[in-house]
Amino acid sequence: MLPYTYRVTKYDPADRDGYGRYTGIEHSESDRGPVEAGYLSAVAAFARDSGSTEVSIREPGVGGPVESGPAATAAGHGLAGLFPPDLTGYHDGARVPVATALELVRAMLRHSGAWCRLEDEGRFFVHVGYDQYVYVGSTDPCERALAHTRELGLFPEAMVGSPYAPDLDAPAPRVADAGFWAETAALVAARGAVILEEGYLASTSRWHRLTTATLDPIRARLAPRARLLVRPDLSPDVAGVLASVTGDDLFRLVWETGTRHLAALVTRGEDPDLARTLTGARAAMALSLDPAESAPLLSAVLPDPDTALRARWTP
Repeated sequence: MLPYTYRVTKYDPADRDGYGRYTGIEHSESDRGPVEAGYLSAVAAFARDSGSTEVSIREPGVGGPVESGPAATAAGHGLAGLFPPDLTGYHDGARVPVATALELVRAMLRHSGAWCRLEDEGRFFVHVGYDQYVYVGSTDPCERALAHTRELGLFPEAMVGSPYAPDLDAPAPRVADAGFWAETAALVAARGAVILEEGYLASTSRWHRLTTATLDPIRARLAPRARLLVRPDLSPDVAGVLASVTGDDLFRLVWETGTRHLAALVTRGEDPDLARTLTGARAAMALSLDPAESAPLLSAVLPDPDTALRARWTP
């Protein structure tokens, strides 16, 4: 926790009731104009006062049940022009200049789909919440930034901390070290193949079929700090997989296409298009969205090149 945290909003504190709820006339959406520009200018001022020229992207994600497939793309999410369509470079721990960070803040203010924490560890952070609430933290009281923010017509308020601060007390996940990869290789040898779920963004995965021939090449191209879940191989009984899912409960469907790509989506058993979606599928599996009902064979998180685990995935 940094010693100075401020909530920056367009909401005048004079228009709050006794419970702190805003009762004024400001809308909770971005105006995509001068007010939004004011937010960005204020964040830039706090970064400048803090001495931060770069920040790290932490716990990044994109909105909705985005899954991987043969033609998966970013489809926008407010990231177009900042990162390639496959989102290379948008990962936990990526360092970006403040100018890029401001564009990420803009995307979050607009609820475009992307969300992340932005942090210069031990020096500065910015978290964007709902309804145009922005939280900035610093080691510096940022008096110049506070004055600039007020000049912009925005309202900075001192806070104890950010409600979007990460849970640093959560148990650390397993490190994807040599022992993890040895166990994975042993599963591949015993079973012939397993499925690797690569959680490269929050709520977003890529899927890989690991065999003795593909394990090392796939391992070499995994996203930094990815969460790895090893699962049993897909079932060739595609009809049986379809028959096993009924009702309106959400589940994750993973399948191998006729061209041997792995694709996935979140759907319901009552979806009338499921059979058509799986036309030509070679194999498939259905995973409950309840972690207790879809426990993997193994799970771990990739460490940094120096072997330190800095990703903050929860187990």
